[in-house]
Amino acid sequence: MEDPSRDTIIGIDLGTTNSCAAVAGEEGTVRLIPYKGGDFIIPSIFAIDDKGHELIGHEAKRQWQLNPRNTLYATKRLIGRSPMDDVVESVQRSVQYRVHAGARNDVELDCQGRSFQVSEVASRILGKIRDVASDHLGFRVERAVVTVPAYFTDRQRQAVKEAGRLVGLEVVRVLNEPTAAALAYGLGKHLKEQVLVYDLGGGTFDVSIIDIRDRVFEVKATGGDIFLGGIDFDNAMIAYVLADFRRRHGVDLATDPVAMQRVKDLAERTKVDLSSRDAVPFSIPFITMTPQGQPLSIDMRFDRATLEQLTEPLIDRTLEILVRVLSDAGLKPEEIDRVMLVGGQTRMPAIQERLTAFFGRPPSKGVHPDEAVAIGAALYGWSLSAGGDRQLQLLDVIPMAIGIEQAGGETHVVFGRNASIPNARAIEATSSHDGQTELVLRMVQGDHPEAARNEVLGEFTFGGVRPCPAGEVRLEVIFDVNVEGILSLHVRDRDTGREMKSTVRITRS
Repeated sequence: MEDPSRDTIIGIDLGTTNSCAAVAGEEGTVRLIPYKGGDFIIPSIFAIDDKGHELIGHEAKRQWQLNPRNTLYATKRLIGRSPMDDVVESVQRSVQYRVHAGARNDVELDCQGRSFQVSEVASRILGKIRDVASDHLGFRVERAVVTVPAYFTDRQRQAVKEAGRLVGLEVVRVLNEPTAAALAYGLGKHLKEQVLVYDLGGGTFDVSIIDIRDRVFEVKATGGDIFLGGIDFDNAMIAYVLADFRRRHGVDLATDPVAMQRVKDLAERTKVDLSSRDAVPFSIPFITMTPQGQPLSIDMRFDRATLEQLTEPLIDRTLEILVRVLSDAGLKPEEIDRVMLVGGQTRMPAIQERLTAFFGRPPSKGVHPDEAVAIGAALYGWSLSAGGDRQLQLLDVIPMAIGIEQAGGETHVVFGRNASIPNARAIEATSSHDGQTELVLRMVQGDHPEAARNEVLGEFTFGGVRPCPAGEVRLEVIFDVNVEGILSLHVRDRDTGREMKSTVRITRS
């Protein structure tokens, strides 16, 4: 009898606010993996309590209000990121824990006097999901397909794979979230459709246009913003409540972490309620005290019109990205057969109304917005595992250009935005000064012509260059992007045939 743990590849939707896992059976039937009490989601939260116990998921969320400084949430926004001032500062303004630049040109998080790399926090969450899945399935899960926003860079994708390695979980594929949702919708239905996936989750936004032809799923164009999601809708509400309270009482609640966490929790619940109601009370008793010791409370009403007014600029941003993706794909709105909604924030009526007005018809409810990504990841894992007629072809694209920094600081584009993957390109290089023995390539990802304005992926150093007069050595550099959107380099001396291959190493500060 075969060991099921060898063949089983689960699907994991590693979300900004919540995560979810699924597994496909022999015939491709998918079931979500339940946690205690039948809940299918695990909050993407990590905490350390006063006794030093590490808490993950629901356990971490339950103590969040009382321990906001040592509860790490929405960390997916920082994974694989350089500590650019605007990124760190924008995140720091919206969370209660402390964020600082790390030693590897990355971001680190403070928790109970300890410092964690973001990939370490992600590994704790992946480990929890793996353990829950193992308990449910009755054997130790060792392999998974893990989804990421389509707009993740090479560096962020590598960080997710590293998070899996840290807990002994083999991430066999990194799969784009919109592509996973399209698989959940279209696999096995013998479709021929152009589908636009509008994916607005807790922390990130993606739009992908996917041409489905039976078992071939071809991404035509993609775009997004990894700093645009439900959290930003919450923050718009929070800012409004804080300003109202400051105006009424002259007290700034932003300096009180526990009060801020209470406001944040109620803002999130109120936002959800306003998807089905026109107005709801927004009340928090005894939120703080006056200098004289008198208790103060928040007691107001929030209506849907106010929420829509506060968040209209955020919805506008999603439509701007959508228009650009349509343009990149060379398509008009009427050429899209179906608009799919993915991510919890798409339940907001204003979003559905804007999309209906833009496309002239309502978006499809063909997939569950919270479950489609995990289901698609599980289906892809099933297609990769041994046995059966499971052939499935995914033709994806890279979300933004990949290039090298030239001597003058410009970006030499190797792969343009929406270049198909897997893909390979070759360029010729030579030595720039006499006796040179190393070739250094600084890799960047982004669409700006100035290399410094793009995300640095890393530096690649090719040693062993033959020491010749400048310009005489002939080198061929091959850039290879695999099916996961991860970049590798091969460098070959065209005269001697000597070759070196290396995955791009992340630069250190």
